[in-house]
Amino acid sequence: MVDFDGRVLGRIIAAVAAAFFFRLITGPGPALLPEEEPEGAGDQEAQSDSGKVVPVTIRWSGITCCLSDKRGKTTRFLLTNVSGEAKPGRLLAIMGPSGSGKTTLLNVLAGQLAASPRLHLSGHLDINGKSRLSGGYKIAYVRQEDLFFSQLTPRETLSIAAELQLPEIASVEKRDKYVNELLFRLGLINCADSIVGDAKVRGISGGEKKRLSLACELIASPSVIFADEPTTGLDAFQAEKVMETLQQLAQEGHTVICSIHQPRSSVYNNFDDIVLLSDGSVVYNGPAKDEPLKYFAKFGYECPDHMNPAEFLADLISVDYSSAESVHSSQTRIDKLVAEFLENALVIECVSSVDAWKNSKIQTKFARKSLTKHQSGWWKQFRLLLKRAWMQAFRDGPTNKVRTRMSVASAIIFGSVFWRMGRSQTSIQDRMGLLQASAINTAMAALTKTVSIFPKERTIINREHEKGSYAMGPYLLSKLLAEIPIGAAFPLMFGTILYPMARLHPSLSRFAKFCGIIIMESFAASAMGLTVGAMVPTTEAAMAVGPSLMTVFIVFGGYYVNAENTPVIFKWIPHISLIRWAFQGLCINEFSGLQFEHHNSYDIETGEQALERFSFGGSGIGDTITAQGRILMFWYCITYLLLKNNKPKYQQLEPHLQSS
Repeated sequence: MVDFDGRVLGRIIAAVAAAFFFRLITGPGPALLPEEEPEGAGDQEAQSDSGKVVPVTIRWSGITCCLSDKRGKTTRFLLTNVSGEAKPGRLLAIMGPSGSGKTTLLNVLAGQLAASPRLHLSGHLDINGKSRLSGGYKIAYVRQEDLFFSQLTPRETLSIAAELQLPEIASVEKRDKYVNELLFRLGLINCADSIVGDAKVRGISGGEKKRLSLACELIASPSVIFADEPTTGLDAFQAEKVMETLQQLAQEGHTVICSIHQPRSSVYNNFDDIVLLSDGSVVYNGPAKDEPLKYFAKFGYECPDHMNPAEFLADLISVDYSSAESVHSSQTRIDKLVAEFLENALVIECVSSVDAWKNSKIQTKFARKSLTKHQSGWWKQFRLLLKRAWMQAFRDGPTNKVRTRMSVASAIIFGSVFWRMGRSQTSIQDRMGLLQASAINTAMAALTKTVSIFPKERTIINREHEKGSYAMGPYLLSKLLAEIPIGAAFPLMFGTILYPMARLHPSLSRFAKFCGIIIMESFAASAMGLTVGAMVPTTEAAMAVGPSLMTVFIVFGGYYVNAENTPVIFKWIPHISLIRWAFQGLCINEFSGLQFEHHNSYDIETGEQALERFSFGGSGIGDTITAQGRILMFWYCITYLLLKNNKPKYQQLEPHLQSS
């Protein structure tokens, strides 16, 4: 029988992990079985090839969304029997007070209402007389939060997005012309070459970011544009500019639907149609401008002269909570207006049958197939994503400056504390403490940087991946390669200052190995940070989970608990602790060949004896590097699987059976 020791098994696992990771990032992805193309497929192909907008009319009827408790009992209606229509060439605004269901209705129409077992969604929604939004027509969804790669300019952002989403435009001149036209159309030409910016670096304004969000969505020439409260956080001037842009897009043939709270009068005048919601029910649905005022005047509610119509409408359909009497009177008024509208409104019928709705999975598969069909090649995706990641990493001056200062400061502090260590017996403990502190400092610096940035970047990646811009393999590989120079610079800076100050093993080769070990540890910690960032929903959660997980690895890092004394149920933790392998490698590199002063028989005479005390004897630096590489690939594989499989799940719209 052949007896495999831990190192042989580790090498086998490392080889398998490397092969698996390479297969993941270079594979073409799952093949989609050919499906029978649904009606409307030819229209989408024409839309994709020509770049022209295909007119789309959306009709919805009987949309009801209710929230239930754990026992399945309905506790609240978010939407109640909502019907309406959105036409091409017209801007439809969904208005209402806070909590009226504006964003819920917008998400239902866009097919992007987050799934929940406590939600029940029913009704009908047709696109050009065919069921569902996945019937072969492109949509764009502009969210409230505008997220971009902060160090890129609007021109660079649009150019990369165009090259990823429109591979059929092979000519650089045609693509640049297309991007310039977008910049002109959306009023971004003056800021086209300024960085987007973020909370750390001032960049373009909020209104310009909102228009850049629109531009990114318009690259693929969508038929329908959804915008969730596009004026939120903007001043009056910027809000008006954004709404003028949406009106212009509607005039160009797009079907534009937006939710908005209480616009100023000049913004209200841009609307062609409005839906007024109050507590999930429709109070008015029809043409905008003066028509709603005439409608409510029939019931005795006159809009005062020189008053903003939007303010009048908002006040009319809002509950006044100033007193119990005002609550009752305002609620009675709203209930009466809802009942009047239901009695007098035109019935909107959806022509698709229930059987057509049950076949929505086929259309969803077709939508994914057409996205994959028009996707750029693997190497082209990798090249573009590497370019973007490189620019983002090297232009991020504030972050790089902070990391530089922290690396220099921590090296000087550690070097001052462990200044010029000698070869006495007490220096053995000092060396161990310094090497453990170096391993912890390097890992924590890389981890905290990654978990503070990646959750926001993940949101961008998920949106782009959902649109079919690229696969996860090229993205992860490009991110790994782009961050190698930056990721290596800070540990190298730390080691260059600390090593001579502490007078560690005076050898150039030992110094090179010291830097190599902490650089490898930094990469492994960053990979772990990616996994944490891909696993948790927010930056705050990542900042809590990441350091907590690292604390466990520190405890089993070889300094506080000897590997031989680790309880059986925890024996596996030291093998996956990047702190342990970095500390072990640093100790082997430092203590091998050292001679210490000794005066008693029980004193430690050589570095090898010190290594035996920590159960590090019999290992080599190569083993620690291999183990860290194995850990790095493990975290990258987990990150890949999390990003690939953590797709957003949306609530299914169930048809009314009586409509069949």
